Amino acid sequence: MDFIKLAKERYSVRDYKDKEVEEEKIDQILEAAKVAPTACNFQPQKIFVLKSPEAIEKIRKITKNAYNAPIVFLICVNEDESWQSPFTENYNSGVMDGSIVCSHMMLQAKDLGLDSVWVVSFDPELTKREFNIPENLRPVCLLPVGYASENAKPTDNHNTFKERNELVEEL
Repeated sequence: MDFIKLAKERYSVRDYKDKEVEEEKIDQILEAAKVAPTACNFQPQKIFVLKSPEAIEKIRKITKNAYNAPIVFLICVNEDESWQSPFTENYNSGVMDGSIVCSHMMLQAKDLGLDSVWVVSFDPELTKREFNIPENLRPVCLLPVGYASENAKPTDNHNTFKERNELVEEL
């Protein structure tokens, strides 16, 4: 599949089949995370793979937006290891790096025939406490992944895009 076709076909899935994700597919998603570009290639990401029944139950209690996905990736960044801008006070690339990593994971999942939804609607501090995440790690997002159910469909505005001239300006 070419990239633009893949990008257009991907949508946020909020209903999954009760089917496990194969380990080799999980490995490929994590490989995509590993090779994702980060500022200065510092690679500050730390990814927690939530797939045990206990971990899935816990994340579903933390947020309704884990849906019924059989696996949830919790993408965190170590802000002590992420790039600090010498030009902008208190600018840390961690959230940007974590977002790039999540994008790679999401698109790799789609390329493998899986679906996902990017989630930021969760309490990071509660998540840290519940999963005993070290203080230096910042939860950036969740990525529930699985096989879309027969009822899954894109939102009504999924294929609504601004015109290019509203988004791009050549100087």
